Amino acid sequence: MPGARALADDTADVKRQVELLQQQNALLQEQVRQQQTVIEKLNQRVAHIEQASEQRTRELDDLESNVKDPAPVSNKSSGFNVGKINFSGEGGVGYFHAQSEGALPNAEFRVDEAKLFVEAPVWGDVYFFTELNLAARESGDLDLRLGELYLDIEDVSKLWGRDRQLNVRAGRFDIPFGEEYLRRDAIDNPLISHSLSDLWGVDEGIELYGSLGKFSYVAAVQNGGISGTRDFNADKSVTGRLSYDPTRWLHVSASAMRTGDLDAQNDYLSETWFGGGWFRSIGSTDTTVFHANLLQGDVALQFSRGHLKAFGGLAQYDDNDPNGNNRRNIYYYSVEGVVDVTRKLYAAARFSQIFADRGYPLPGGGNQDKYFFDPFQPMAEELWRLSLGVGYRFNRHLLVKAEYSFEQGKEVGGGRRNHMNLFAAEAAFAF
Repeated sequence: MPGARALADDTADVKRQVELLQQQNALLQEQVRQQQTVIEKLNQRVAHIEQASEQRTRELDDLESNVKDPAPVSNKSSGFNVGKINFSGEGGVGYFHAQSEGALPNAEFRVDEAKLFVEAPVWGDVYFFTELNLAARESGDLDLRLGELYLDIEDVSKLWGRDRQLNVRAGRFDIPFGEEYLRRDAIDNPLISHSLSDLWGVDEGIELYGSLGKFSYVAAVQNGGISGTRDFNADKSVTGRLSYDPTRWLHVSASAMRTGDLDAQNDYLSETWFGGGWFRSIGSTDTTVFHANLLQGDVALQFSRGHLKAFGGLAQYDDNDPNGNNRRNIYYYSVEGVVDVTRKLYAAARFSQIFADRGYPLPGGGNQDKYFFDPFQPMAEELWRLSLGVGYRFNRHLLVKAEYSFEQGKEVGGGRRNHMNLFAAEAAFAF
């Protein structure tokens, strides 16, 4: 019958459509299941990335708080711009109370540090940078002094198709010996005091620096004497440092320096700060030149919740005194540890020591007029300092910290150095 065949055909067609819909529905369900699996994996990846990002942020905060990049200060992404000129600054204000033989025995509120930085592009990869010091702990007064001022010629190695292999700096810049000077500023230093050796200085000259894979280097030729406008001896200071970073958590370096011959009457002091003072002549009035040669090794271990850093070295003093042999071997070392109690709160400790064969003028944290400039004061044979502190880092621009330092020593002839302990509290800032 025609009607029955048509009905049968319609029923078969409906059945095929139902089967097709069932197949499509099964495919859709499979696609939904696969998409759900992908979404779950993506969620896991996002969570892992967020955790890694938070960890990386903490590590970068740690690194930025302890290591200062040798490139211009604007790379810190701080300050403000007026046209092409970048202005930034940092400093510290605090309270210092040393015992009777310390440098600050009168329970003083102080502007411990105040610096302004100016940087501007000159042409292509050539930049100008200067540091103006409004206050410094070592100067003992509030005044305007020139810190660094140099031209930075970046990526000279582009001439042969390599990035960052060779950069050139010319002008007045930090003496690149050791690594403590890189984190010496109040905002970068986890403690308030420094190590006893505390090697640093700013001098005029020319510097080459760069990196080759996991190695980096810096080499400088500078005047050597403390005068910022003249050099009274043609012999120059030469400094070099070679660093190696085999992994992200291990850093090692070796440094060498010669101050060059310094005029005992006109230079009088080296540009290099050491042991709370400078290198100076200890010869008779017949001495015309003096110098110091230094070697140092540094190592740093970076952990997820802190770091451990240590260095040790030798400083050898000599002069041309015709009346006797004044050569001195001065050994020094420092060990520093920082542990994060929370993400922002940390505890820090540093122990440092100096041994001076036959003695050398080393004021450390003591009264400089007495222990460095007084010719009748016995020289120091040994000094040690233990610094214990805590800090709270609100962010990379604001840090509050407190510290108590124990310091003692021994003089030539057996006398003791006592009453130099220090309590200090400080707020450090950068903008």
